[in-house]
Amino acid sequence: MMVQTSLVRPSNPFQPPTFVSIESERRHRQERLAAAFRVFARLGFAQGLAGHITARDPEFTDHFWVNPFGIHFSRIRVSDLILVNSEGQVVQGEGKVSQAAFAIHSQIHEARPDVIAAAHAHSFYGKTWSSLGRLLDPITQDSCAFYQDHALFDDFTGIVLETSEGKRIAHALGDASGGLRLRKAAILRNHGILTVGHSVDEAAWWYIRLEDTAKAQLLAEAVGKPILIDHDIALKIQQRGGTHQAGWGGFQYLWDEITHDQPDLFD
Repeated sequence: MMVQTSLVRPSNPFQPPTFVSIESERRHRQERLAAAFRVFARLGFAQGLAGHITARDPEFTDHFWVNPFGIHFSRIRVSDLILVNSEGQVVQGEGKVSQAAFAIHSQIHEARPDVIAAAHAHSFYGKTWSSLGRLLDPITQDSCAFYQDHALFDDFTGIVLETSEGKRIAHALGDASGGLRLRKAAILRNHGILTVGHSVDEAAWWYIRLEDTAKAQLLAEAVGKPILIDHDIALKIQQRGGTHQAGWGGFQYLWDEITHDQPDLFD
């Protein structure tokens, strides 16, 4: 296992670290990415060949790290990750990039310079909720993290294989250059859910929380009509519990657990 020695960590353990070199920042993103795949596998988000999490390279910012096509999330190690350029070519690592992963993630990373990581899978409750073609409601304290901060991509055309559809998904999330409001999550109608973040930790945590939010609303609506949280209260909760720092912090206990149980992910 590789031990990190070049991180500069603040005194507050719930703050993201800073770095003394590009290399240490790259290694950090790779480790978090491998851990996120292991967590997704543990939570049952691995569905066949579907699903991908990406992390922008800190030096070559139009490149991203991603899982190679065909390796189960539960087996991903740092050394398995591949680096993909803006043309879809694997420039570091061994393996093939998923066509869908490139079509979606390349366009998100291009449209959103603020996004370090993006996560998408075909988890059960997310894809079930997506079939309704609706945004999620503020029915629980946890769901308020997404209040007025997630979008509906209502344009399903089948398996995403072209960057043109990835571009439309990115547009739904918001485009900084176009003056559109930036959002951290999207419901992809008849497809599933997708989240982004200023760190791998944040993108992974929002995915986990969005899947849980979809599950809660599906179950609540199965037995009755949920009571919505008032706008002012929901917005106040979102502004406190839906921040980049909150997203990063939420993932830390999962990081601690998975790295303790599966240290081979650092290989």
